[in-house]
Amino acid sequence: MEIDIEKIRAFFKADRFAMGAGIAIDSVSPDRVECSMEINESHKNAGGGVQGGAIFTLADLAFAVHSNWELACGADTGITVGQSCSISFLKAVKGKKLIAESACLSRGRNICVYRITIRDDLGNLIAEMHGNGFTKGVPH
Repeated sequence: MEIDIEKIRAFFKADRFAMGAGIAIDSVSPDRVECSMEINESHKNAGGGVQGGAIFTLADLAFAVHSNWELACGADTGITVGQSCSISFLKAVKGKKLIAESACLSRGRNICVYRITIRDDLGNLIAEMHGNGFTKGVPH
């Protein structure tokens, strides 16, 4: 199936929370998805660092895009939703931008597993998330 990044971006405009956080879908391929977020004051916690929920939201959108890009491009695949996610925060953000990169570890008929790494624009590894998804409405 051909990847149409504009269709994918249009599909995910409906993800209002992630779009409201300022997350951009930068690139999509079957093997890799990259999303990014410029850090602003709304992403900060009371201690002045980037709030964990902002980092998780970036990782979650990369997971959603990677597991649903075919649906967004018009395939009759059913929608994949998160079944469980585990994130490890490894380092405080030093840069001005966060970049999430998703890689598919396993994809079956209904169950998938993705690893999402989050780095800042200085190259620091900030967090890693594993997302398990379930695809609903798979045609038989």
